[in-house]
Amino acid sequence: IPALGALSLAAALGLSTGASLCLSRQFRVQGDYMLGGLFPLGSTEETTLHQRTQPNGIPCTRFLSRGLFLVMAMKMAVEEINNRSSLLPGLNLGYDLFDTCLEPVVTMKPSLMFLAKAGSSSIAAYCNYTQYQPRVLAVIGPHSSELALITGKFFSFFLMPQVSYSASMDRLSDRETFPSFFRTVPSDKVQLEAIVKLLQHFEWNWVAALGSDDDYGREGLGIFSGLANARGICIAHEGLITVHRASDQQLKKMVDVLHQVNQSKVQVVVLFASVQAVYLLLNYSIHYGLSPKVWVASDSWLTSDQVMTLPRIAQVGTVLGFLQRGDLLPEFPHYVQTHLALASNPAFCASLDAEIDLDEHVMGPRCPHCDDISLPDLSSGLLLNMSTEQLNHQVFATYAAVYSVAQALHNTLQCNASSCPATKPVQPWQLLKNMYNMSFQAGNLTLQFDASGSVHMEYDLKMWVWESPTPVLHTVGTFNGSLQLQHSKMHWPGNQVPVSQCSRQCKDGQVRRVKGFHSCCYDCVDCKAGSYQNSDNFICTLCGPDQWSPEQSTSCFPRRPKFLAWGEPAVLSLLLLLGLVLGLVLGALGLFVHSWNSPLVQASGGPLFCFGLVCLGLFCLSVLLFPGQPSPASCLAQQPLAHLPLTGCLSTLFLQAAETFVESELPLNWATWLCAYLQRPWAWLVVLLAILVEAALCAWYLAAFPPVMVKDQQVLPTETLEHCHMHSWVSLGLVHITNATLAFLCFLGTFLVQSQPGRYNRARGITFAMLSYFIIWVSFVPILANVQVTYQPAVQMGAILLCALGILATFHLPKCYLLLWLPKLNTWEFFLGGGHRAEGDGSSDGGRDGTQGHSE
Repeated sequence: IPALGALSLAAALGLSTGASLCLSRQFRVQGDYMLGGLFPLGSTEETTLHQRTQPNGIPCTRFLSRGLFLVMAMKMAVEEINNRSSLLPGLNLGYDLFDTCLEPVVTMKPSLMFLAKAGSSSIAAYCNYTQYQPRVLAVIGPHSSELALITGKFFSFFLMPQVSYSASMDRLSDRETFPSFFRTVPSDKVQLEAIVKLLQHFEWNWVAALGSDDDYGREGLGIFSGLANARGICIAHEGLITVHRASDQQLKKMVDVLHQVNQSKVQVVVLFASVQAVYLLLNYSIHYGLSPKVWVASDSWLTSDQVMTLPRIAQVGTVLGFLQRGDLLPEFPHYVQTHLALASNPAFCASLDAEIDLDEHVMGPRCPHCDDISLPDLSSGLLLNMSTEQLNHQVFATYAAVYSVAQALHNTLQCNASSCPATKPVQPWQLLKNMYNMSFQAGNLTLQFDASGSVHMEYDLKMWVWESPTPVLHTVGTFNGSLQLQHSKMHWPGNQVPVSQCSRQCKDGQVRRVKGFHSCCYDCVDCKAGSYQNSDNFICTLCGPDQWSPEQSTSCFPRRPKFLAWGEPAVLSLLLLLGLVLGLVLGALGLFVHSWNSPLVQASGGPLFCFGLVCLGLFCLSVLLFPGQPSPASCLAQQPLAHLPLTGCLSTLFLQAAETFVESELPLNWATWLCAYLQRPWAWLVVLLAILVEAALCAWYLAAFPPVMVKDQQVLPTETLEHCHMHSWVSLGLVHITNATLAFLCFLGTFLVQSQPGRYNRARGITFAMLSYFIIWVSFVPILANVQVTYQPAVQMGAILLCALGILATFHLPKCYLLLWLPKLNTWEFFLGGGHRAEGDGSSDGGRDGTQGHSE
């Protein structure tokens, strides 16, 4: 309201410029249950505090109109409750209100008075305060966190409920230290989370953070630093501002901080400080002509008329901050005007004179400045604040604080909507029990104390808009866990949002390599293949084991499985070779079965000879276990199912090699005796024994060194190689021991045997078969060790097929050649020698003649 409006109101109230009011005498009203109140009605001179040498009273020399509004809010709430029929019906609340003078030493005097024994002005000492009845049941206030830290501990000793309407420090949420402290505003931590989200929204990650050099500023700065660092916001400059006019050295530090901020790239300053500190800082900023910045304000000074009326305040730049919304109280302005009118009414004031305030001789006048409000005070203070609604959030918070205590008392007395039990004494600790997590109604809002004693409220984002010599607050957004902005209502210099960043934003697929100490000053580095840029902008995140990525990627892609597929050229070629070898085996087997009674078949072992061919065929078929996607079962089966048939084949060759060696190298009587043991059924026993030994070694191999199916992501860049992993060469050697031993014995028993003219040289075929076996498997080892893992199954397939082909070509196919193209040599004499036919016929069923060695 302009000054002309103030004059009109003053005339309507019947006030002259020097008129006196009786407001201070309305600060105490008797009731059934009394509430205490602590409000900032005045302030003191700094020199007074510095010169204090005795614990005497401190005079409050300056009047603060803001505190009177909060007093009016409490008075209105009490009167509403007393006139309501649903809350504390039939009972009246009283109140006793005092000035804090913004100083702890002043605040302690009324705090002591509140805790004095009812009906007296002294505190009694007891061992047990359970039945102690103080003068008031609960305390509303104080306004600042600095004062609440002191009174909160003091009242908590007596478990007296204290509900502040403005103290927002997060430290007050500690229930162990402040068990009886409540507040009708959120904790500063919520406000600071909103500020951090605002910075994130505009991508302001290079900011300065300043706080007042007191508990409020230091804690706020600490919380903001933690939240900012966690969200990737860097604090380029951080400092504390002196609250009072201090030494030249302290002022020089503050000026140095201002110059550092001015000379850097910082365009945004988070200023979490008390009004006195902000006033001093901005005053110096204007005086030194520092460049305009974006000032993100805490709610403690965002609506301060002391700051907003600074000369040339518009030079500081853009100011915005968060205020808790609360609820509008449309009847409040009328209530204030009515009570100002009553305070100027001589008849009304005379009626108050009759009520003697017995506390004044102890406490002094409650608010002497309230009775000396002059016309300039009305125009520049009370009515101006009232017109801009800058105090609405604190007015509602005070109003809600009174309703919270009333609701707790209503619950403690077990009142209903129509009546309460007879008035009975209630101790503060009894009231406190009903306040924890309590819900209550204030205006049109339903509020609830959380576990820390705070309430949840939405925030409005306010921006200073220069529409007159002093700024006007415009709502440009809201915060209720998430931030919503109204960009069209925001006013920026040059219609452009300021930029406050140390380095440019990196491209997709790039991360930041920090330069220096601040994470926001960095170079952009591409993520390498196998990693990608995730939400963490400082480290490339490695892809999962089953994923891959190219360079400068923002995501990973699934790896395709890679194994020796059936359709690959190498596999198709080996399958053709398998068909060839298997066809030869089956052809030879069919030919031998067809010529079963021929001397060649019988001299070669008959059933054992065919058994060896069948085993050789099974040995070839084992290659089908190697191609295709491996599985744990196929990995376990590959080596045993390949080498057991080979053992059966080699054991039949061993019998023939042993018989050849015995017949040619030993005396006749020994040869006859040993050959009897190399024939049926002893021959089958040797084969079975060899197979059992190989089976035992295979079981040992599976138990001690079981091959596993592994997925290897290191070999191929974009695929996962799936293969059977062999533990060591020792494990592979286990399954080769039996076969290698049989092959060595076969070779040893045949390579020096001299052939006899006109006889079939069986030893030569076995010797070359074993030579091919050793050549193939000795070559297999270095090839397997050096070939790419993808093709190791193909190497094993090739070794198996070549080994089978070598045995087939050197031992079995020559016999097929004799059967097909040299039938004239298929005689007993050629294979068994002359004079032994009868014995050959007699042993045709057994398939081998004991005198065969003489034909060699």
